[in-house]
Amino acid sequence: MENRDSLQRFMFEHAAVRGGIVHLDKTWQAVLERREYPPLLRNLLGEMMAAAALLAASLKFTGSIILQMQGEGPVKLVVVECQSDLTMRAMAHWEGEVVGELLAELLGAGRFAITVDPRDGGKTYQGVVAISGHSVADALEDYMSRSEQLETRLWLAADGNRAAGMLLQKMPGHDVDTDPDAWTRAVHFASTLTRKELLGLPATQTLHRLYHEEDVRVFDPQDVNFHCPCSRERVAGMLRLLGHDEVQALLSEQDSIEVDCEFCNRHYVFDKVDAEQAFASDVPTPAPKSLH
Repeated sequence: MENRDSLQRFMFEHAAVRGGIVHLDKTWQAVLERREYPPLLRNLLGEMMAAAALLAASLKFTGSIILQMQGEGPVKLVVVECQSDLTMRAMAHWEGEVVGELLAELLGAGRFAITVDPRDGGKTYQGVVAISGHSVADALEDYMSRSEQLETRLWLAADGNRAAGMLLQKMPGHDVDTDPDAWTRAVHFASTLTRKELLGLPATQTLHRLYHEEDVRVFDPQDVNFHCPCSRERVAGMLRLLGHDEVQALLSEQDSIEVDCEFCNRHYVFDKVDAEQAFASDVPTPAPKSLH
């Protein structure tokens, strides 16, 4: 059986077209087990997770990519982080009743940011645009066109059981392109894919259904997993960044400092002894990066 948590990359042999198909099953369920989201927000979050995995797999880097939408509607914040090894985490904030299916109805006026944070000494990059379009796919396609000048098409779907997505990109500066019409065909055939097929069909079957008459190279699938890198050591590092005086002031008002991870719901408690041990550490631990 095909792994239900995997990403399948592919490319057209003689054309400037590449793509990927991702399915999230246990990875998606791990997010839903930690917080009960309204159905419309749940589907939005699942689509963003599928998109983040597809974008991470298209980059040659070691680090993380963060997709973040902030709005003034009932959905206030959606954050998905995907590491280059395709481990992921995600969370969202909302207020009141979440109604409407279009991005404008869910988020209202807002902004969409993509952050690429390399761990190999490279410079962190962030692009920010206004949220546009009716869906996550629309917003990402617009972002890639405006900010990256990279022609990209996305098909995304999510429900209470799984999330899935497909990406096509027209590669810039491709040296071998003997089939200039391949991009048009690739997009046309992908547009016939139904939501039910995207969620239910294995990637190999999807590729056969869409491109069995094309010369397509299929790479080995990559596993996708849920993982939250939060830890007690990272929280200690955050306290050190606050400073000894600030932490002591907090502890003078309360018996302990409590920190909850919004991604995995882990609960960390530091009393006065724990705090002193954190500052006595010889090896400073970097705090987790702020995502909002």
